Amino acid sequence: MAELYLVRHGQASFGADNYDQLSLLGQQQGQLVGEYFAGRNIAFDHVLIGTMNRHRQTVEAIFDGSNDVAKPTEHRGLNEYDFVALFDGLGDEHHELKLLAKESKKDFYKALRQVLLLWMEDRIEGPIPETWSQFQQRVADARSYIQGLKGRILAVSSGGVMAAIAQQTLGAPREAVIPLNLQINNCSFCRYFFNADSFHLATFNSIPYFDKADRQNFITYG
Repeated sequence: MAELYLVRHGQASFGADNYDQLSLLGQQQGQLVGEYFAGRNIAFDHVLIGTMNRHRQTVEAIFDGSNDVAKPTEHRGLNEYDFVALFDGLGDEHHELKLLAKESKKDFYKALRQVLLLWMEDRIEGPIPETWSQFQQRVADARSYIQGLKGRILAVSSGGVMAAIAQQTLGAPREAVIPLNLQINNCSFCRYFFNADSFHLATFNSIPYFDKADRQNFITYG
């Protein structure tokens, strides 16, 4: 059986003009992941990332921590959905949701939960980059690509993709993506075992490298 470590990117720049950049804490999170892999002699035969800055920056931080060097392969199926575009696509009847998303970080996630459900139900009337079905298909394509590889694979992606892969693997209803997505920690990993015919989830949202009293500040979600 081949093995996949699917890692969420480190903390990004929530509230900044460009979210798609790791914060200093996000870089440190990635380095701790790399140290964890190095300390357990976990090496990878393939490294995959999405095309987003935070994915590349995270894998670079992991390599800094592990003293590893590899050239990652990009796959757009590992890219996050465009949550800004989903909010922008809301009509006037959902004006309050747009306002809620601009309040606190907690309020943003309350609004996001509702927007994701609207997206799944094809109820966002404005222009958006992709439908829910298209998102699901490109995530499935990424999983199929991974399933064609052998050995041990590291893939760096985002919370929505990780939740969708777990939902697809478990055969859970589409609505399960929302609570799965919103609980995934930065730089956590999901571990899968697979071959050409099967794909099995072994662990979900693991953060063993942050499980220390002096590292509680590394447990983040954005």
